[in-house]
Amino acid sequence: MPDIVRAGGLISLKHLAWLYAPSPQAFIFAARTTAAAIIALLLAMWMELDSPQWAPMTVWIVAQSSRGESLSKGRWRLIGTFIGTIAACVIIALLPQQPFLFLPAIGLWLGVCCTVATLVRNFRAYGAVLAGYSCAIVGLAAVPDASNIFTVAVSRMTYIVLGIVIEGALASLFAVAGADSSRRMLREKLKRALNLSTEAVRHVLAGEAQALERSRGLFETILSINDQIEFTELEMGHHGSEGDHARAALAAVSVLLSRALGMATRMAALPVHQVVFNQTSRAVQELLRQMPALLDIPDTVGEALARMQALQTECRTRITDALRDEMADPSDKQRLEHLLDLRVLHQALLELLDDLHFAVREFQLSDGGNSGDRFHFRLPSPRDYTDATQNGVRATLSLVLGSIVWEVTAWPQGTVFLTIVALTCGIFAARENPVIATMNFLRGTVGAAFVAGLLSLLILPSVSDPLTLSAVLAVPMMIGGLAARNARTAAAATAFNLLLPALISPINGARQNEIAFFNGALATLAAVAWAVLVFRTILPFNPDAVRWRMRGRILRDLRGLAARRSLPDTRRWIGYSADRMARVIRHAGPSPGPVIEAYLQGTLAAMTIGLNLIRLRHLHARRQLPPSALRPVAVVLRRMTQFTGRYGRTATMARAATRALRRLELRERDLEVRQEMTRAIAYLLVISRELDKNAVFLDASRPFALPVVRGFANDGGNILKTI
Repeated sequence: MPDIVRAGGLISLKHLAWLYAPSPQAFIFAARTTAAAIIALLLAMWMELDSPQWAPMTVWIVAQSSRGESLSKGRWRLIGTFIGTIAACVIIALLPQQPFLFLPAIGLWLGVCCTVATLVRNFRAYGAVLAGYSCAIVGLAAVPDASNIFTVAVSRMTYIVLGIVIEGALASLFAVAGADSSRRMLREKLKRALNLSTEAVRHVLAGEAQALERSRGLFETILSINDQIEFTELEMGHHGSEGDHARAALAAVSVLLSRALGMATRMAALPVHQVVFNQTSRAVQELLRQMPALLDIPDTVGEALARMQALQTECRTRITDALRDEMADPSDKQRLEHLLDLRVLHQALLELLDDLHFAVREFQLSDGGNSGDRFHFRLPSPRDYTDATQNGVRATLSLVLGSIVWEVTAWPQGTVFLTIVALTCGIFAARENPVIATMNFLRGTVGAAFVAGLLSLLILPSVSDPLTLSAVLAVPMMIGGLAARNARTAAAATAFNLLLPALISPINGARQNEIAFFNGALATLAAVAWAVLVFRTILPFNPDAVRWRMRGRILRDLRGLAARRSLPDTRRWIGYSADRMARVIRHAGPSPGPVIEAYLQGTLAAMTIGLNLIRLRHLHARRQLPPSALRPVAVVLRRMTQFTGRYGRTATMARAATRALRRLELRERDLEVRQEMTRAIAYLLVISRELDKNAVFLDASRPFALPVVRGFANDGGNILKTI
């Protein structure tokens, strides 16, 4: 057994620590969810409902680690179930006695819901897939007697409401975090994101080349925290704009990391041995080094903001002094170039401090306390319509092909089979990698069938009172609850907890015999195995294809930033870029390789190019530059609308525009115009160098060829890995 390791003659069971030494949070979750499931089951049996197992199944579906997540999931489960039952009633009414139309209609509805689920986030996606498989559950349950559809629909809604209410009540009873505690936890998460980003920026300013590579995983943390804010707001109850300020702070952290890449690019392109810039940079590094301590105490956050403002003032002073020196002696061309480089670096440092100031300010405001605050902020995310369409087609075909199997074989358990197929496909249709997820779900289903067989055939026949039934079910449910809080077993535990009540099928006044159990277990196992087969054979998940499509969308979005008539939205670009980086990280799994590192580098570079392109467009729209300076900027923007990632022409034009602006800037006498030219030079410098450095990644017309060094190769050469 892989979980048992022999060391020094003793057997170590450290991989089973989640079972015999669980964390307090895992134990509380397992205990409260087990209690809620048993209470819901007993109440459903006391109410003499026909299928009481749906009540504990609902409890396990809704149960989450935090009260906010449970509330959100319960709300969307109610909405999804209501929409699904209405859809089932409509389809039954439209297609009575028409199985060859009814079953494809159910499959089509499931596919549409899975498509929608792929395009939305959080438990809104859960509500969408629930509307799909609830329609299948209710519609297939009414197949033996279509005129009884309303009774079946009301029955299913009763189970679900009962399960949600019981789970929500116990989650509130066990909740240790009130509104103030939830607010503090939110600030702790924000503080962690800020500390990690400021540390990365500090290392970049110190000249460490690998600083940004170590921090690229922060984008997944940013998106995770951003998703959790919605649940924290539910836990806080009546609240102001704390969550919106937190989202704004996270967006600023994303921009800060992009600024750091731009700063590293400028420092690599320009001489950094300038004494004046190094002095300013060291002062900023010292502030960043002290930032974690300053953010720990609310009173010192204001001190951090004041020090940032002082450093911003110092950067402006350095820029002004450099301009004054240039005006005093314009004859020394080499000295003028040196002073221009100094201004470009200080301008980049000033903008970096602006973003840091905004992030810390939003962090400060996320503490609440201002009842009149009406601030609103949302970070949008991209939508992969190809992926969504494939999920919808896969879900539809899974149910339609399964219904053909039922029609051909006339299997008495066909409705159970199709119900579990719809349930499984709905659960995993919107997952990043459904193939791996469904395999773990199948393992959990096998475990649930084995335990349910022991209980149904050996133990439950001798049980005759509710207390004994509760004691019998509590043990496997507690184990399943603990497994659900362990990362290695969570996916299998989902199937175990969900399907165990269904396989036991407890009812009033009767016991499940051997034939009924084996028929139901076989149908359940066959349904999950069918779903695994569908996900592996029908439009199977291909991470390389997903990443290739992502590169194509990055190119289209970069062209759109330059071509859009209205000025592009920085917030939208940040959201899209952060989501792409997080998806790459999630596809990589626990141990990302050089391919993933290359994609992360390319995506971060594309984010930086886009942000500088947006700033260049805003600068161009202000029309503060003379026509002679606007022309090279307009040429670059026009070329960017046709950007293909090939041939390097856009980068060449950006370099030519930089040289032209440098010449014009040295001859310009208006100080404000010169500062605008300095900004344009800084933006073009980053755009041209990042386009050059990431030319292979940005050329989405061909697979991404990554040079990989083969250690101990006979020829000592390199190979190209095609992605």
